[in-house]
Amino acid sequence: MDSIINKIRQEIQQDFYQQNFPNDGQRFVAWYLRNVHLLDKNDTKAAITDGAKDKQIDAIHIDEDEQKIYVIQSKFYAGASIDATPVREMISVWSQFGDLSKMQENANGKLKIKLAEIANALEEDTYSICFLLITTSQFSEDAQKDISAFQSRLSEEDDSNVDYEFIAVDGQGVSDNYSMALEQSNPILNYKMSLTPGKSLFTEIGSTNVLIAAVPLSECIKLPGIKDGSLFQKNVRQSLGISNSVNKKIKKTIYGEKCREFFFFHNGITAICNKMEMQDDGSVKFYGLNVVNGCQSLNTILSCSEKVKSEPDAFVLFRFYEIPQRDRADSISINTNTQSAVKARDLRSNDKRVLRMKRAYEQRYSDGYFATKRGELIPADRTSDKSIELASLGKFLTAWYMQRPNLSYGETKIFDKYFSILFKNEYHPEDIYALKFWMDKIMEIWTDDNPKNLDEVFLRMKAYAPYHFLYAISALFAKLSNQSDVPSPAACMDKAMSTNLVDGIIAIVANCLNSAIQSELAKYQQDGRTFIPQNWVKNKSSISGIQTAIINYLSFLPTMSPDMNKRLKELRLDSALFSYRVKADD
Repeated sequence: MDSIINKIRQEIQQDFYQQNFPNDGQRFVAWYLRNVHLLDKNDTKAAITDGAKDKQIDAIHIDEDEQKIYVIQSKFYAGASIDATPVREMISVWSQFGDLSKMQENANGKLKIKLAEIANALEEDTYSICFLLITTSQFSEDAQKDISAFQSRLSEEDDSNVDYEFIAVDGQGVSDNYSMALEQSNPILNYKMSLTPGKSLFTEIGSTNVLIAAVPLSECIKLPGIKDGSLFQKNVRQSLGISNSVNKKIKKTIYGEKCREFFFFHNGITAICNKMEMQDDGSVKFYGLNVVNGCQSLNTILSCSEKVKSEPDAFVLFRFYEIPQRDRADSISINTNTQSAVKARDLRSNDKRVLRMKRAYEQRYSDGYFATKRGELIPADRTSDKSIELASLGKFLTAWYMQRPNLSYGETKIFDKYFSILFKNEYHPEDIYALKFWMDKIMEIWTDDNPKNLDEVFLRMKAYAPYHFLYAISALFAKLSNQSDVPSPAACMDKAMSTNLVDGIIAIVANCLNSAIQSELAKYQQDGRTFIPQNWVKNKSSISGIQTAIINYLSFLPTMSPDMNKRLKELRLDSALFSYRVKADD
């Protein structure tokens, strides 16, 4: 454990931590967010809420991919152990979450904004909240008892509309999580598992080595790659959180009186590996381990870590197959995932309109791929720049064709409320590719280097603001062409490339977005109100603000830059290249 403390102490001496955070406590939680949650510098700075009136919350991170809200408290402490005080503080934080507006009343400015973000996320009804306590020390015996009691209490909260969990990470856990994060860039997991004597069978079926074993739940939480998802690279989807009905039942069983019956209530977990070797000590060594069915179960078991540690007689069935062939492994993954709860986005993956788009796109771009299912991997013989994923396409279409970037973040609404409206049109493969092209260009500037000098507020809203950028590109072409309808993305791309103005368009739109949000901020300051950027980007007022900024930019351009004004005239599109906006009932 000393090595991880020393590593943290050394790394928080870097300029980023020293210049942006006033003390080692904030620097530690910032280091954890950067190195374990893999946030960039802007998102890390935005996540920190520590300071006066922080309500005992050091940071809040909303993970859009994981659909989880992390409420974090940290203790950078080098002593032998830490008592139960931080656990009780987290219980106090949880008790306040029933009334977010009341929490905001006396909170500091950064926490007010984060609480507003949480309220917006919870409107989606797909997010869970994880209270995360991290320390570089060890938890005392009293602290461990309180951790277990708090986790048990949260498991019994049936009346709440929100699913809560509590995870306590000690110094060893920090070290383990850091190591797992390092492996994300190379998620080939090798692992040695201890087997319980008399509870495993090693055999060969169909020329394939097979291991069937009853594995203690307490052993499951030791598996590498659960939290960061690297253990589930071949799974059809990653963790769906603890809010779906299947995972709720798993959690209830663990905390219920029949935890020892878990083996009989659960269908089992399926894992594959490139190779497995039985060891002389009764353990087994796996090379290239990957769980293809059991992602939801293992994530839920991990969320109950303290409870399962106290249940040595609770087991789950594991099936390990030695499958080095990629095609065969993919087939097993698909055919073993049939029982988990699905979302609206999953149900649409086999819709005839989606399949028709997929077929047309892949015929047009033979080196591209149209992924319709969550977690679907791009085949090795396809290029990433011409490959697109259904969920992303839905968000792109919402921003461009529906002209509602403020709705693009809401995957559930797109594939439920708006699906039949949005996907009734026949979108040309060239336009689908062009949307991907424009978004790739946008994301190239969404970096710490910030080459187009985007307002830092936008950089911190990476989950929302890029869709406003995409919308603004369409709006710019419409204004240049004196049209009120929606331009063809492919026509915009072709025109921009033929005039060598792709980079210029990105720069202009960045300028307009900056003007729009700065104008809105000035209004709030004039009225003495707190400006919450996330509320603005989720409101239609952001659309009108961007339109106004574009109009103002183009009106001043002849004076500011006659040469650029002349060049932009080359971007005008024929009216035949425009179509009616897809109407949304909003």
